[in-house]
Order: sequence, then structure tokens, then C-alpha cells
Amino acid sequence: MRRFLPGVATGRLARIWLQFAAVFIFSLLATVSQPRAQEVAADADLQGLIQELAAAEGRYRDIVGIVERIAGTGDPGGVPLLRTLEAGNLYFRDADIVVFGAEEGGEGFIMHDPVTDEVLGEVATGAATKIGINNSVRRAIRSALGNLTLLSPDRSVRLAAAEAVLAARDQAALSLLIDAIEVETDAAVRTAMEEAHAAIIVGDNNAEDDERLAAIEILGERGDQAAVNVLAGIARQEGLIAEAAADAVAVIEQSLAFWGIGQNIWYGISLGSVLLLAAFGLAITFGVMGVINMAHGEMVMLGAYTTFVIQELIRVNAPQLFDWSLAFAIPLAFLVSGGVGILIERGVIRWLYGRPLETLLATWGISLILQQAVRTIFGPTNKLVGNPSWMSGSFELGHITVTYSRMWIVAFALAVFAALMVFLRRTRFGLQIRAVTQNRQMASAMGIRTPWVDALTFGLGSGIAGMAGVALSQIDNVSPNLGQAYIIDSFMVVVFGGVGNLWGTFVGAMSLGVANKFIEPYAGAVLAKILVLAFIILFIQRRPRGLFALRGRSVEQ
Repeated sequence: MRRFLPGVATGRLARIWLQFAAVFIFSLLATVSQPRAQEVAADADLQGLIQELAAAEGRYRDIVGIVERIAGTGDPGGVPLLRTLEAGNLYFRDADIVVFGAEEGGEGFIMHDPVTDEVLGEVATGAATKIGINNSVRRAIRSALGNLTLLSPDRSVRLAAAEAVLAARDQAALSLLIDAIEVETDAAVRTAMEEAHAAIIVGDNNAEDDERLAAIEILGERGDQAAVNVLAGIARQEGLIAEAAADAVAVIEQSLAFWGIGQNIWYGISLGSVLLLAAFGLAITFGVMGVINMAHGEMVMLGAYTTFVIQELIRVNAPQLFDWSLAFAIPLAFLVSGGVGILIERGVIRWLYGRPLETLLATWGISLILQQAVRTIFGPTNKLVGNPSWMSGSFELGHITVTYSRMWIVAFALAVFAALMVFLRRTRFGLQIRAVTQNRQMASAMGIRTPWVDALTFGLGSGIAGMAGVALSQIDNVSPNLGQAYIIDSFMVVVFGGVGNLWGTFVGAMSLGVANKFIEPYAGAVLAKILVLAFIILFIQRRPRGLFALRGRSVEQ
């Protein structure tokens, strides 16, 4: 009997373990299959809603409801569907009500699955009906896209979704937003989601006052125009909540006014750096040779078109080097514009020294010839010059928006300024340029070949203008008229700062740039330029030699 009991115990233990294993395996299979079943159900729900969109065509209120239900599914496939609908590219085939994303091709449409983008075939234009939308549908789509992308694995998508929810302030997004906040690990994205949550709560009259006051505090800490837009409507109501919202709006607007001054200063520095690049070459040639070069703007234009040619060659032959296109364009633009400048000086200008009116008319004629030559070669239309990846986008510094393209142009202008200062003060040729600028006769008597100094200086000024064209190609249209927009401003900068003085050119460019950007909001762009011009005229009456006049024997005579 005792020999039998261990066997019985062992058999019972084995059966218990088998039962436990069966339960465990069953539970595991159920857990694995449940998400798949949910996915199938979600797919089925989404496909049904897609068909409902076709049936609701023309009834915008019904389409808004369907869009909200698509967002409620949480199916990520709804994102490409809604974006196709928002772009106005969602159609259905009349014969069998198949909904598709349309792409023009041949004599009809190429059909794409609106969720997977799989090609479904072709259909004639007249055999399909567009699912139209209006502004209310667009608002619903933006809100729905925010809901569907709050849980995206991409940080930038989640951040954009939170901003979209804040702008829409849709109560339907509240529960999904709360879930997203609970699982969010990125501090910046979590803050944006909490601000979106506050924007919804503050407008909910059924919420507790404490919750709404806390939401107002959160939006007040955000302190931007989006927060003002949310709180301004609440501030127009009555009661404690309205007073708190009004106080928050007043504080935010005061802060934004301060940041607005900083933004205008940055815009002015950005404009000043552009004027500085365009005026450098003019300051050198005007200071050394006394030549009013009306073709200086065309040197800028040649630099911009050199950038265009370089980028086209890289696109065709080595697209992987596109981010380095400006590194190739800057020295080549300097050589092209500088070479053309030397040819102009040697061919035309050297025969007209001491005859300012004839020089002005001759260089104006040269500018027309260069413009027409570029029109003949490249055509009259604007040319596309792309931004390298490191010059694309922007970032926020407090409430100041800084674009990478403008930031790098400011840095480039400062680098050119520093290089020119070193060149003029630390090189033999720079010494000769300064000598000719201050006293041409004495420099010639000391053995300096002033004609060649003139030619090389004109080439240097033109080459710098060509480099300015490389920078301007990143922020302006590249066209035959590109240089004309900057030639007058360049002359104003040179005259205001002091002819031939680089420090004067620097201060003049920055001063005029900042002054323009502070006047523009009140007077408009055109009147701002007129007022700045009037100021310079009055200033020159008092100080004919500008802010920083060069001193030398020829100047003092």
C-alpha cells in the first residue's frame, strides 16, 4: 500500500500540472489573439465608415459626424484617409461605390486605397464623384487628426497633434488626451498635451471652478498667442472665471509685446545682414574708386544664378552632395562675379574715371545688358534654388521665431565682415587699397600701381556681391531682377555709414535694417523705406561724410 501511494500522488500532481498548463496556454492564446481580433474589428469599422463617407456625399453635417467616428476608432489607418479627404482627393467610383484616393494620370484618375495607398487601377474622370468638404468638415478633420496622432511613436507627430487639439478644443478628444498624457514620457510633449487639456477644460462650463482656474494658470504659463485665443473668449463672459481669464490675457499680452520687440530686433538684424552683404562690395569700390556702380546689383544676381547652376549639376550628377551645394557655390560665385567685375573695370570704367555722370550711365547700361543676357540664357521666370537640410526649418527662442536660413545668413555676413577686416588690415594688397582710398596721388608716388589696384578692388567688390547672391538665393526669388531690389538700399547703407569704411557699413546696415522693421508695422513697407530715406537725406545734410568718415590728406582738403 505504501508503495502504491507515491504513485497515486505523482499521478494527481501530474494531472494538476497538465490542467494548469492547459489554462496557461489557453490564456496566452486568448491574450495574443485579442489584439488581432480588435485590429480586425477596427479595420471593419474603418471600412464601414469609408463607405458611409461615400453615401453621405453632399451632406456636410453627416460627413462631420463620420469624421468624428473615424477619430473614435483610434485606427491609425484613419490618418491617411482623413488627409486625403482634407486635400480634396477622396472620390468614389459611381459603378460600385468603391472609395479611393485619386491621382491624375492619363485621361482619368489612378485609384489608390485611401488607407494603404495600394494602387487599385484606373477610372475615367466622368465615372467618379468627389467627396466634397466645407470649412466645418475641415475643422473636424483637423481635430480628428490630432486625436488619431496623439499616440504616434514619432515625437514630432505627437507634438503637432497636441497643438492641433489645443487649437480645435474638441471635447471629444478629452478622454484620448488624458490617456496620452498618462503614457507620455517626453517632457515637452507632455507639457503640450497638458496645455491642450487645459484649453478644453477652461471652456467647459460643467467643469469645477478649481479645475478651470488651474487650466487658466497653465495657459497663462504658456503665454503665447494660442493661449490668448483660448482665454479671450472666456474673458468676455462674467464671473470669477472670466476675471481670471482677463487677468491672464493682460499679462500674456504685456509679455508678448516685450517679445515682439525682440522679434523686430531679430528681423532687423536679419534684414541688416542681407543689406550688409549687398553693400560690402559697393563700399569698397565706391570708397577706393569713387565709382557709382549701377551694375552692382547684377553682380549679386550672377552669384545667385551661379548657385542655381551648381545645384542643378549636383541634382543631376551627385544628389547625395546637395547639402554641400552652397560650399561649392560660394567660391565659384566669387570667381564668376569677380571676373565679370574685372572685365567691366578694364573694358569700360577705367576710361571714365573723373566723369561720374558718364560712369553712372555706362554701368546702368551694363546692368541692362547683364539682365537681358541672363533672360536669354535662363529665361525670364524665377528659378528654384533649394535650401540644404541644415538651412531648413526654424526654432523658438522664448517667443522669438528664428529660421535657420536667416540665422546662417547672419553668421555668414559676420564671417565675411571679419574676413574683410583681416584682409584689409593684415595683407599687402589690403594696405594698398587703404592707401589708394586715402590719397591716390601719394600712393601712386610711392610706387603702388593704382590702375591694377582699381581693377582688383573692383573684382573684389564684385566677388563679394556674388557671395551675397548665394545668400540671397536662399531667401528670395532668383530672377533677372534680383539685384535691383537691393541696389538703392546698398547705396543708402554706404552713404549713411561713411564711404569706404567697413565699420560704418556694418553699423549703417544694422541700423537701417532695425529701423525698417520697427517702422513697418505702423507705416507699411513702402512708407517705411520712404521715411528711412528722408532720415538719411536729413542726416547727410548734417554729416555729409556719414557716421564714420575716413580721414586722410585728400579727404581733409
